[in-house]
Amino acid sequence: MRQPKSVKSLEDLGRVRLSKNFFLRDFLYSEIAVMHGFQNIPNDPDLAIAAGKALCETLLEPLQARFGKISIRSAYRSSEVNHFGNVHKLNCGRNETNFAGHIWDRRDAEGRMGATACIVVNRFVPYYERTGDWEAMAWWVHDHLPYHDMEFFPRYAAFNLQWREEPERRIYSFIPPRRGRLTEPDNWGGRHDAAYAAMLAEIG
Repeated sequence: MRQPKSVKSLEDLGRVRLSKNFFLRDFLYSEIAVMHGFQNIPNDPDLAIAAGKALCETLLEPLQARFGKISIRSAYRSSEVNHFGNVHKLNCGRNETNFAGHIWDRRDAEGRMGATACIVVNRFVPYYERTGDWEAMAWWVHDHLPYHDMEFFPRYAAFNLQWREEPERRIYSFIPPRRGRLTEPDNWGGRHDAAYAAMLAEIG
């Protein structure tokens, strides 16, 4: 599939179904693009679709099936949009660190395909706001889904959820007081049921 050059071809791209409940259009909105006049459209639609399908089918669909509706806060970024966001300090990392991350249509330096979406698990928000326990969701995902990377943020416990070939399964937090990496050699393996038992008891 070629990069869209007309409204019709962009409509067709947006209507590509990545999984049962998600379409590519769900992931293309960008405030940076809207405010600064960029086109947030993949240069390599086929690669973006393949990576997006893997993200949706292996991570987002099972997460939504278990906890209900997921809201997409930020997802695909073109290289142009991401670079602008990095240079102007708009919460975007360097392009090289976002290939196979938010930049779905570029493989990383090792040739691996990947895709990231920043999401909010809506049913989890009241529990998190009452307890501050973002780790419950982190450990549930760690125990149940083949993610590559998660990064948690303070507002609504939104988190970047990344699928990538050859996953490393890392969890990182920007939420005080525990900022930094959660997964370490002494806690990475095995099950962590106790870490999310209270969450499941409350939200089901």
